[in-house]
Amino acid sequence: MGGLDKFAEFIDWYPKGMSKEERHLVYKIDWLVLSFSCIAFFTKNLDVSALTNAYYAGMGDDLNLDGNKLQFATSMYFVGYALFQIPSNIVLTRLPAEYYLPAFEIMWGLFTLGTAFIKDYKQLLVMRFFVGVTACSCWVGNAHIVNSWYTRQELGKRNAIYGCVYPLGAMFAGYLQSAAYLNLNGAHGMEGWRWLFIVCAIITIPCALIGVFFCPNVPDRTRSRYLTEREKQLCVDRLLKDGFAKTRGIGKGLFKRIFGNWRIYVFFVVGNLFWMTPYPSGLPYGLWLGSQKLANGNEKYSPDMVNNLSTISYAATIVSTMICGFYSDWRKNRWETILYGGILILICNVLLLVWKVPDGAKFFAFIALGLANGPTNLIVPWLAEFMSHDLEARSTSIAIINVGWVVINCVVPIIAWPIPSAPRFLGGYIWSVIMSVIEIALLPLPMLLERREIKRGINFAQRVIEENGMLPAGLEEKTKGVDDQSLEESGQAKNEKEVEVTQIAV
Repeated sequence: MGGLDKFAEFIDWYPKGMSKEERHLVYKIDWLVLSFSCIAFFTKNLDVSALTNAYYAGMGDDLNLDGNKLQFATSMYFVGYALFQIPSNIVLTRLPAEYYLPAFEIMWGLFTLGTAFIKDYKQLLVMRFFVGVTACSCWVGNAHIVNSWYTRQELGKRNAIYGCVYPLGAMFAGYLQSAAYLNLNGAHGMEGWRWLFIVCAIITIPCALIGVFFCPNVPDRTRSRYLTEREKQLCVDRLLKDGFAKTRGIGKGLFKRIFGNWRIYVFFVVGNLFWMTPYPSGLPYGLWLGSQKLANGNEKYSPDMVNNLSTISYAATIVSTMICGFYSDWRKNRWETILYGGILILICNVLLLVWKVPDGAKFFAFIALGLANGPTNLIVPWLAEFMSHDLEARSTSIAIINVGWVVINCVVPIIAWPIPSAPRFLGGYIWSVIMSVIEIALLPLPMLLERREIKRGINFAQRVIEENGMLPAGLEEKTKGVDDQSLEESGQAKNEKEVEVTQIAV
């Protein structure tokens, strides 16, 4: 066994008892599925985060973004993002993902490039709207792809890797803006913040081509040249054994399948509460850093220092995301890590609500909110497991829940986190504390409702296994062992009987 295999076994990258053939297959899936999904999500977050970083670096002054204009520009992005997200994920279940997703990435890269040449606030609103429209397919589309290839014991770790891309993109945008501000500011007569959008577009557009060659779509519709026919069938079979159904088609009954059970409602509320309550680790943290003054009244942190310090919370998110993803697979549940995140979010928001605490305590609260962000990436695999019986309903449900998050991002920052109230944001912290309490109280609800279903004889995952004539995942080897033992015992008994007959004959 090589060093890489030993390390993979040590961190439980592959479930115990997995055959060598299946390990090789999952290794291939990891490269095919995670490569483009992570790169696409990275470039999206790079382009989206560029607005806030550009604002810190002079865009606000150059375009007269006074009052709440930054929030309105951010909301305009989310308006475009929300309008087309659900239709996009429905269409994605019918069209080849290897062409559909890269096409949208090229388009949002071009609109990001256009942002570098805007002259006023109105043009900024137009560009942000179309960046949102074209980026709508990225997160939900790739989340659908990632959560369509892996079994329950594999989902947490892979979603952790996919989830880490968000803070990585935001961090990289901060460092990129610092570099642009220091090295390109004034080059060819353009401000440093304009160069940030140009560099982001230069990174984004070529990355889209990776999807054309590597994105494998979903298992029962894949045309990947890197998988053999046997491997394609094994991809489908191993998911069926774990209760994940094949595609059923869209049809008229799709929305009835979604809205006809409790899952969409519960995860819509629990997921969006959890996603929004760590909000202060982003823009409020950066604005607080920018508001700090020295004794002589000068700024304590330069624009590039604000960008760099604001990335610490993202680094904390990366560490937490990986630990929580691996832990949840090891424990075979998602709720424990989500509960940890909810409690930590509540503690941090209470500290910031009090506000009159030492600066060290504020630093702790902002950065710890980044740590608490880690488990938020487990909401989607948790939903995927609950919706394992219906691929199209699962894909659309992910989009619907994310649209809720988008709508909240359009409204709540303007109402609860208006820029003129920075850095105190009293209303925002009151809102975050109340929502944190509600989120923790509602967390047990999906488990209680599923338990009630099972008591009533409703088990969708088991139904998928039975309808396809499969043994549940993990039982094949046990059954094989029992069969081998039975054969061995029957052969031993036969030999003993033959010896006994021989002795009698003698």
